[in-house]
Amino acid sequence: MGDTRPGRDEAAVRRAVADLIRALGLDPATEPELAGTPARVADLYREIFGGFDPAQSPDVASFPHAGQGDLVLVRDIPFHSLCVHHFVPFFGRALIAYLPGDELLGISALPRLLDTYARRPQLQERIGQQIADHIERVARPRGVAVILEARHLCMEMRGIRRYGLVETRTVRGDLAEPRWAQTLQFTPARER
Repeated sequence: MGDTRPGRDEAAVRRAVADLIRALGLDPATEPELAGTPARVADLYREIFGGFDPAQSPDVASFPHAGQGDLVLVRDIPFHSLCVHHFVPFFGRALIAYLPGDELLGISALPRLLDTYARRPQLQERIGQQIADHIERVARPRGVAVILEARHLCMEMRGIRRYGLVETRTVRGDLAEPRWAQTLQFTPARER
């Protein structure tokens, strides 16, 4: 059976979007600005769901590391994803940290992991867990933390219709100790 993940059959995506447009009472044939919408949406989905593409999977390099090492932390990494429940965006910033064990990761690996796992229909909580699992699998750190802060348009555009930031924390190993709590915070907006 063929690959049926989102964006794999662009013709089917284009047809589905065209059907949706017509089901909403709009007509691409009489509204010129809608004429190319099905193709544009198919292109968009191929791009934003690139986290399913094995060719897009991050090649996360690790390097032998002697000694315990200090904390490696990258903060304020922007990201965006689509809510798996409503297919509307959520977006924000991430803090990803680990305490090296016997392996170090290439520093760009952390944002690449975030991009890979966010480029799928997702739950914010699951992104953090998937990144932490990946780091543990590749680098075997003494501790790992993935903290995500995001605005969810599904909360702002429907239902309660309120603005709010959702913060999720996946904190494991030594980084779960209270002494790291202050370090594992986002940079306040005035300091960025």
